[in-house]
Amino acid sequence: MAKKFYVVWQGHKPGIYTTWDEAKRQVDKFSGAKYKSFPTEAEAKAAFAQSANKAIFSAQVSASKSAANKGAKPVTSANNTVAEHQPEALCEFDLVLYTDGGCDPNPGKAGSGVAAYCNGKLSNLWYGLFNPNGTNNTAELNALYEAIKMAAIALNDNLTVRIYSDSQYSINCISNWAYGWKAKGWTRKGGEIANLALIKQAHDLYDQYKDRFDIVHVAAHVGIEGNELADRMSIYAVDQQQRDFVEYPQPINLAAIMAMRAG
Repeated sequence: MAKKFYVVWQGHKPGIYTTWDEAKRQVDKFSGAKYKSFPTEAEAKAAFAQSANKAIFSAQVSASKSAANKGAKPVTSANNTVAEHQPEALCEFDLVLYTDGGCDPNPGKAGSGVAAYCNGKLSNLWYGLFNPNGTNNTAELNALYEAIKMAAIALNDNLTVRIYSDSQYSINCISNWAYGWKAKGWTRKGGEIANLALIKQAHDLYDQYKDRFDIVHVAAHVGIEGNELADRMSIYAVDQQQRDFVEYPQPINLAAIMAMRAG
């Protein structure tokens, strides 16, 4: 029998185990236990690390909200204008996420990036999902899907969320066109649906939370900080050839990141 590796995300002692007996002890009689077996150690480590990154992200968002509640006053706005992208207006939501995908050339080397703001302040940058033979559309979809995953974590913690993307294609694929394609058995007139597997995953998650957050289109490269940072992260993913989606190291040097290669 081939050896397996067991990831325990939620149990008495989360971690990676090399035998089922060890893993079973961690999940036995643990309410809400979450675990899974993997055929290789590399896959197990990647799965556990991704979950750990998300747990860290959730804790950072919650901590930022707690700190902001002590003094920050939210700012409300009547419509989706450029003014919403000013730092003080970002406080309208507990979490604001900007997404972007880059490809150099297109098709070619692709990567995705996300910039996260907690209560109006830049908190995290994320990059990765490098594909040596990708497209800009796929990179944009990947970035938006990662942001929706983050949104789901925050929404489950009863936080308010908004996502900004500069890709009308990605927004429409996930929040608009997918409903028609799904009703027709995931088909469309004129040929196959590009990026179908990714669209299905992203749409399924979006559909679970769509009544609790918005995805809003934002113009690209017009000086909006979050959009510019997500752009830099997408190209940084290409330059680093980072295949996993990971957090950019803290502390964040804003000037240095803005000086990075743009997409």
